[in-house]
Amino acid sequence: MVEGKIEHVTDKGFGFIKCADYSKNVFFHAKDLIDVSFEDLQKGDVVTMDEVLEGEKGFSGKGVRLA
Repeated sequence: MVEGKIEHVTDKGFGFIKCADYSKNVFFHAKDLIDVSFEDLQKGDVVTMDEVLEGEKGFSGKGVRLA
């Protein structure tokens, strides 16, 4: 499990998480959230992710929930 803080949320259903373990911010989409509504997330919220995948465009978090 990876922990980080919400760095940025958009009005388009996605955002970015800053994690000490990764050099770049981790992307997440509203569909990757567990037990939290996208509208309830704010910059600075501490979250955990079940896994972080690396793809062509960078890192993406799966199984994102409030810590």
